[in-house]
Amino acid sequence: MIDLKLLQKDFETMSKKLQRKGVDATLLEQLKVKNETLKLAKTAFETLQAAQNAMSKEFGIYKREGKDISELKARVDANKIKVAEAIEVQREAQEELEKMAMAIPNVPDDSVPDGADEADNVELKKVLTPREFSFTPKEHWELAEKNGWIDFERGVKLATSRFSVSFGMGARLERALINFMLDFNRERGFEEVSVPALVNRTALEGTGQLPKFEEDLYKMESQELFLIPTAEVPVTNLYQDEILSADELPKRMTAYTSCFRKEAGAAGRDTRGMIRQHQFHKVELVAITTPDTSEIMFEQMVNCASDILTALELPHRLVNLCTGDLGFSAAHTTDIEVWLPGQNQYREISSISNTRAFQARRAKIRYKNGKKNEMVHTLNGSSLAVGRTLVAIMENYQNEDGSIDIPQVLKPYLGM
Repeated sequence: MIDLKLLQKDFETMSKKLQRKGVDATLLEQLKVKNETLKLAKTAFETLQAAQNAMSKEFGIYKREGKDISELKARVDANKIKVAEAIEVQREAQEELEKMAMAIPNVPDDSVPDGADEADNVELKKVLTPREFSFTPKEHWELAEKNGWIDFERGVKLATSRFSVSFGMGARLERALINFMLDFNRERGFEEVSVPALVNRTALEGTGQLPKFEEDLYKMESQELFLIPTAEVPVTNLYQDEILSADELPKRMTAYTSCFRKEAGAAGRDTRGMIRQHQFHKVELVAITTPDTSEIMFEQMVNCASDILTALELPHRLVNLCTGDLGFSAAHTTDIEVWLPGQNQYREISSISNTRAFQARRAKIRYKNGKKNEMVHTLNGSSLAVGRTLVAIMENYQNEDGSIDIPQVLKPYLGM
C-alpha cells in the first residue's frame, strides 16, 4: 500500500508520481477527497480532545475550590459523547481511505523510464551471443512434439486449453531444472522453503494480487482460498503481521511451486506452446530486508537469475521496465528476457522487482530499528520460470534433424 502519511503530507507530489504509472486522475481526485475528509475528521477530534483536556483540568480546580461542578460536568459529559462520535468518524474515514488505497499501485522510483507499454522498456545489457544456425530453427512446440517431450492435446483432454503434459525427457528435464535452480539459489545464500499452493485472501492482499486481480485467480468455491499465482505470495507472507529483529535481516528465500493463473487478460496471446499456461512450474526468489540494503539485494537477485541462464549457456538480456509495463506492486523492475531463435526474439523469463515498503505496509511486516518499529522492504523474482527455461533449451540446443542436446550443467541431474 502507498504511504498514506506521505500522501497526506504532500498529495500533489504523490499524485504526479502515480500518474506516471497510469493511475486515473478521477481516482486520484477521489483519493484526495477521502484524504481531506480524514484530515478534517482528525482536526475535529483533536479540537474536541483539547477541549476535553481543558475541561478536565478545570474540573479538578472546581473540586479543589469546592465550586458547583454540575454545569461543568454536563459540558464534560456532552463533550465526551462528541469525542466518541469524532473517533468513530475518524475511524470510518481512515478505513475508507485505506480501502481505496488498496487499489492504488505502488509509486514508481524516479529511475523508472516513462513509457506506455513494453515497447518503451529500456535494454540494460545483453549476456552471451545468440548462436548462428546453418538451418532455420524450429519453434519449441514443434520440437517438443517431434521428440515426444510435451503433449499439448492430452493436456487439453485432461483440463482445457493452455494445459500440457510432459513425458520422458521433457518431464525429467523439468525436474532437473527445478533441482538445479534450487541448488544454485541455495549456494547464493537463499534458504529453501516449501510452502502451500493454497493461500487465503489476506495473503493475496498482502502482496497486492487482491483486490485488483481477482479475476485472474483460481478460487475454491467452498472456502476463501485461492491457488497461488506465484510463490511470492506465500513466501513473502510467511512474516505477515510480524516484527522482526534487525539481526534477522536480510531474509533470503527460494521456493519451487506450481503456479496457477487464468490469464484472463491474455486472450489470443501465445495460444500455442508453453509460453503462457494456466499451470506452470517456477522457482522463486524472495527477500525481506532493511530499506538501506534493498537495492544491494535487488542487484544480487538480478545477478542470481541471470547467472543461472549463463550457466545454462542461454543468451539473454536485462531490461528496465517503463512505467506503463511496471507491475502493480513494483517500485522498479528488471526483466530478464531469454533469446528464442525459433521465434527470433527475446521473451521474458524472469522479473525481479523491488516493492520497497509497499507490500510490507499491506502485510504489516516490520522490523525493530532501535526503539522504533519500521517497515521492511520486500523483493521478489523468478529464478526461473521452468517451462520457459525448457522452451529456451529446446530452441537454443536444437539440431537440424530436430534432436535436442542437453546443457552440460544439467547432465549430472539426469545421470549422464
